[in-house]
Parts: sequence; C-alpha cells; structure tokens
Amino acid sequence: MSKTYNLFISHSWNYSDNYDSLVSLLDNGSYFNYKNFSVPKNDPIHNASNDKELYDAIKRKVNSCHVVIILAGVYSSYSKWINKEIVIANKEFLVPKPIIAIEPYASERTSKIVKDNADRIVKWNSISLIRAIRELG
Repeated sequence: MSKTYNLFISHSWNYSDNYDSLVSLLDNGSYFNYKNFSVPKNDPIHNASNDKELYDAIKRKVNSCHVVIILAGVYSSYSKWINKEIVIANKEFLVPKPIIAIEPYASERTSKIVKDNADRIVKWNSISLIRAIRELG
C-alpha cells in the first residue's frame, strides 16, 4: 500500500473554485493517496472566535501535514491568512513544513510572496504537483 500524504491546501475562500479544481487534480492523480487538512469554505473552523484561536487551529492542522500547498495567484499576496499560513509552515515547527506553490492555470501574474517562500514551484497539473508532494513529503 502506498503512503498517504497529509496535505494542507491554503487558499482564499473568495477563490474557492481554484481550491475545488486543485482538489480535483489531486483526486485524479494515479496511485496517489492523501488526506486533506484544509479549511474549506463549507467547513470552516467554527470554534475559533478570534484571530489567535483561528491561527492556533490552523497551526494544529498544519502540524499533522507532510506538505503545505499554496495557490500562487496574485490574490495570495493580499491575503492576511495565506501570509500567516506561510509563517506557520516556516516558523512554528522544529522542522519547517515544505511549501509547494502552484501557479494557477493560465495565470500571467503570480504572488511573489508565495513563490519566495516555496520549496518548490509547480505548474497547474497533477503530475508535477504529485511529484513535488512525493519528493518533499
């Protein structure tokens, strides 16, 4: 049986179509098993009543993960939470969590902040994404 990779997929709820498309890419990957530790729009962290509690809840989710995946759309540069998730991945653990930046399909502009913090930058396709997860996870 192949390894199951625990993934945290960072994304903006305002761009949830991109998140859904990314999950489809992973779901369609051959011989690839994963568990999604993300915070999708339809299942937010309900018990977080302030930013500190939400930060801690995200940190607990990322702690269980092999890899953090961030969509590198230009909107990511302006997202308070995506920036905090980068800090969590890089600074909150004894061994930083690897970050994979995905350049959105047909995007001309991408987030410099996300790409500067990424351990790997991949294009929008399941083969390169899954290869990066396997190598870093």
